[in-house]
Amino acid sequence: MKGLVNRRQRVLRVRHVQHAMAVAETARARDAADGIAQNIERLRKVRGELFGGEGLANGASFAAMQELATRLEQAGRQLDGALYDARRNVEAKEGLTIAANREKEIATRLKDRARADMEEWRENKLAALPRYRRMQKSQDV
Repeated sequence: MKGLVNRRQRVLRVRHVQHAMAVAETARARDAADGIAQNIERLRKVRGELFGGEGLANGASFAAMQELATRLEQAGRQLDGALYDARRNVEAKEGLTIAANREKEIATRLKDRARADMEEWRENKLAALPRYRRMQKSQDV
């Protein structure tokens, strides 16, 4: 009985580590998605501020600003795609975290059941001990 409890405890420790790793991976994926979202916002700000300056601009500087705006917009679209992929990755990692949590819960219940069974076995064994001794005494007489 004790071996079963020990095995269940080992499985529970493994499941706990797997769950912790899944939570950490999910946090890393969220951080990556948040970083991409911040970069998108910064690009939008820079592009918005590009034409906000006062003063006259000659044709060459206006063309350069327009070229820069086009490149910033293109980079923003690429980051939008990266953000989409990052959010899908977060969803996948959250799914793994949920599965790891479920496995940990199952392992906890199995360990608790094995421990309860072992305790019941011990109690039955202890309860049978006085009857056994009484039976031996009556046979010795």
